[in-house]
Amino acid sequence: MRKSEVASWFKSLQSSICEQLEAADGLAKFQEDIWERDGGGGGRTRVISNGNVIEKGGVNFSEVFGVTPANILEALKLEASNFFATGVSIVIHPISPMVPIIHMNVRYFEMDNGIWWFGGGIDLTPHYIDHGDAQYFHAALKDTCEKHHQEYYPRFKSWADDYFFIKHRNETRGIGGIFFDRLSEEGDLNFEDRFAFVKDVGSLFAPLYTHLMEKNKHKDYGEQEKKWQLLRRGRYVEFNLVLDKGTKFGLDTNGRTESILMSLPPQANWMYDYQPQTDSKEANTLAFLKKGVDWLELN
Repeated sequence: MRKSEVASWFKSLQSSICEQLEAADGLAKFQEDIWERDGGGGGRTRVISNGNVIEKGGVNFSEVFGVTPANILEALKLEASNFFATGVSIVIHPISPMVPIIHMNVRYFEMDNGIWWFGGGIDLTPHYIDHGDAQYFHAALKDTCEKHHQEYYPRFKSWADDYFFIKHRNETRGIGGIFFDRLSEEGDLNFEDRFAFVKDVGSLFAPLYTHLMEKNKHKDYGEQEKKWQLLRRGRYVEFNLVLDKGTKFGLDTNGRTESILMSLPPQANWMYDYQPQTDSKEANTLAFLKKGVDWLELN
């Protein structure tokens, strides 16, 4: 009963977010691809491209089940049992370097032996950090978290700083957000409490990002800003292919490769040992790509 309830809500979330993104973009429409997984289950991949604001994006729903692969059991330190996993995963790459990249994932996992948990997160990756946007983004996350538990925002904000960190570059992927995993029954928090929190996080995505789209889509930019955007996209690719656990889980459970790698940008660049000019907009952005920044206190 739990898994069907969660999967049904995630499906409705996917549809709602797609409708709101289409309205905010004003041109592009999502294309749907229904797929099945050999080991059990499947999903709905919805991709959008070449819009007024969005260059490439995806809002994916999946519902997969079956025998838990041995490497997953080992990695998660679980006893052998069949699994069920469902979730919505989103990545949006805008055309303009003045509009940020955004990612969100909300997911549910359970096993036949009774183990269950929720996980997910939402983070923002601006090509150029706008302190006002960062404050707006984190304030919205904090408000949502505090509706459910006073410890959620500081705990999950710190978790995001640690998770969305490109270790080999010694920099965060962007300005972070919140990240959480293995939220199950704990103290007076039960399934209904955790699910209500995940619903609010999922429902926050569209109004939060469409606001940032509208605010930034008309800002001027030139060749230098596009060059920097492609370099920052390269960092995004490095994180997703080298460090992202969701990518690894999807591939390890024989998920659909095209849907899993939907998160990658349409174009990205790498330049050998690129160093931005001192006191440039690019250098100022790099200076804030670190853990522990209190975005709510910045002026």
